[in-house]
Amino acid sequence: MTMIANISLSLKRAAKSALRQAIGPAIGSCVVAYFAYYAIHGDRGLVAMQQIQNEIAQAESILKQVSAERELMERRAQLLRGDHLDLDMLDERARSMLNLSNPRDVIVTLPKVYDQDEVATEKRPGSVN
Repeated sequence: MTMIANISLSLKRAAKSALRQAIGPAIGSCVVAYFAYYAIHGDRGLVAMQQIQNEIAQAESILKQVSAERELMERRAQLLRGDHLDLDMLDERARSMLNLSNPRDVIVTLPKVYDQDEVATEKRPGSVN
């Protein structure tokens, strides 16, 4: 064997050894990078968690609004129950549902409010046919 063959054989062995030593850490770092990416951007990652928290906050605000409306309705319904009947509430509901008024009620009519466009069209002379 010549010296060049020895050197090339030695370089091949060194390259194989270096490649074997680099494959394990390279595969390990790829696996770590894969899991790190999906821990942030995956279906249950940090970004998805932030979106879910935003949806929860919106749902809670809607729940508060609906709960307030429900409490108001329950209070008004409580006034109309037979054991604690409020005559004023009964009168108000009957008038609004039947569209009636009491003969003793005073009805004040307000003048019609015109828009600027309506006033301008009224002042224009009409066409003569």
